[in-house]
Amino acid sequence: MNTPYYIVYEEKLRKNLDLITRVMNEAGVKIIMAFKANALWKTFPIFREYGIETTASSVNEMLLANDEMKCKAHAYCPVYTDTTIKQFIEGCSHITFNSIAQYLKHKQTIENSGKDISCGLRINPMCSVIETDIYNPCCPGSRFGITKEEINELPEGIEGFHFHALCESTSYDLSKVLDAVEEQFGEYLPKLKWLNMGGGHLMTRADYDVEHLIKLLQNFKTKHPNLDIILEPGSAFCWQTGDLEATVVDVVENNGIKTAIVDVSFACHHISQIQLCKLNLLRRALRSFLVAQFCNNPVIQGSVILELQCTDRMGDAFDCILNRMRKIIHRINAPLISGIVMCHMCHTVNNRITHIDIGGSHVNSRTEYLAAIFKFAILHSLKKRKILLHASIGIRVFFSRLCKRSTVLANLFCGEV
Repeated sequence: MNTPYYIVYEEKLRKNLDLITRVMNEAGVKIIMAFKANALWKTFPIFREYGIETTASSVNEMLLANDEMKCKAHAYCPVYTDTTIKQFIEGCSHITFNSIAQYLKHKQTIENSGKDISCGLRINPMCSVIETDIYNPCCPGSRFGITKEEINELPEGIEGFHFHALCESTSYDLSKVLDAVEEQFGEYLPKLKWLNMGGGHLMTRADYDVEHLIKLLQNFKTKHPNLDIILEPGSAFCWQTGDLEATVVDVVENNGIKTAIVDVSFACHHISQIQLCKLNLLRRALRSFLVAQFCNNPVIQGSVILELQCTDRMGDAFDCILNRMRKIIHRINAPLISGIVMCHMCHTVNNRITHIDIGGSHVNSRTEYLAAIFKFAILHSLKKRKILLHASIGIRVFFSRLCKRSTVLANLFCGEV
């Protein structure tokens, strides 16, 4: 077969579906699938056996739900146009609006259609455990959802709330977000019919506490018996259920750096590991190159597998590596001319440049390598300090305070990606 292609193992997919179905039955909730993590329509007959429904964030996703999953979709879009809202009305059972203004604009169109559409609002509880801001819908300035200050009373016709504040997160993270939802929007919950808790519930990951999730959802339903609870994970359905087969089609070299060009994009495929035996090599010589490139150089410490885990958030692993390779010495990147590299010692607590090798509960308040002060840039570089291999010496340590703690598990070597 020509690459690229996915191999999905049915027994692994069914194992995930069995677990998700158990959570649904024991917690008394509905769990639907987000297409952004799995749009492999040939697997949909298996999903239909389990009664799985889907979300839609575009007209094409809605059509995929209607045509291949044989179900109505739960739709959310940041904005609906006069044209697209009519299409969503035809193919959806639930439509969530990003703002009150959007709902009021299309409210009459929905009512005039005569369709049984349940309308909701996306809320922003301003609480999220996501570390990467570009994936964090609750960061300041977010365009997703309304905050508690934007709603004075529940608009007529709104039957549900929808929030999305997690991403491959745990049930304990969900608990924190639910506390924020109840605190900020609790007065409206008794007036609603449903609450959509969005995606990011990676319940099929090996270390996920499934029993805690079930108990958390049961307790929430006991407090709010009027609400139908909906979860819409994506990754959880196809987590570690297959492989992505690829081919190395070329190797280019620039300034002594060799790069393997493959026929897949790292930007749109989730790559957790790269396993050399999974690559269809054009020449045997490429194997030795890949071993040297991926295993010996401090770019990825360890082996790689093209693992089908999900099809969104594909750049995470490499983003983490990039963050670890950032410069860790204050103002060290001076031009190669006479000049000051460091003009003063930075306090590592106040200026938040704690060294990554210090324990998670303490920070070192002194600047490492004091001799760097008042050194000329070229002279300083000639010392060829291997900064990443040195650990700080805790002459004085302080207990970390809020937003002042040192980095945990962020070492370049043997760190978690």
